Amino acid sequence: MADVATRTTPLRGTHGGSASVRLTPAAPAERLSLRAASGDVAALSRALGLELPERPKTSASAGGRTALWLGPDEWLVIDEGEGGLMAACAASGALHSAVDVSHRNTAILVEGQGAAATINAGCPLDLSLKAFPVGACTRTIFGKVEIVVLRTGEEAFRVEVWRSFSEYAFGLLAEGATDAAL
Repeated sequence: MADVATRTTPLRGTHGGSASVRLTPAAPAERLSLRAASGDVAALSRALGLELPERPKTSASAGGRTALWLGPDEWLVIDEGEGGLMAACAASGALHSAVDVSHRNTAILVEGQGAAATINAGCPLDLSLKAFPVGACTRTIFGKVEIVVLRTGEEAFRVEVWRSFSEYAFGLLAEGATDAAL
């Protein structure tokens, strides 16, 4: 894992929200951009300790790790615990491509009654529970930047964004939170 302990987190000290939404920078985590053919998914799943999802808009979590389906052969794997994603993949024996993107991404937690409306201030997705249930995830556009959004609870989301766009995304979310409170 990239040494996140020695690098300043891009949103350190930032906070925001409104009466109906709380915006919080997520703690540093190890992230892996993983690509593999369907025949190698089982071996990688065993090595990572969680079932890599194989259906669109789905995720899986176990032991502090979360895997988000981004495409037929692509996942974003997030480890908020001990790390070791690269080593686990290397030990799988499966043919794959794994790139540590820990320093590229950061995350913003959006929680509260107005969380979906806050994200919809810059994102056209239907984030209703029926269309986007808990555990749903997708890569999409938020304002002018690409994000990956994961619904972590009925009124909670994790927004993954490249760190170079994190201040912009946080600012747009803060404006959306203000609007959601009206």
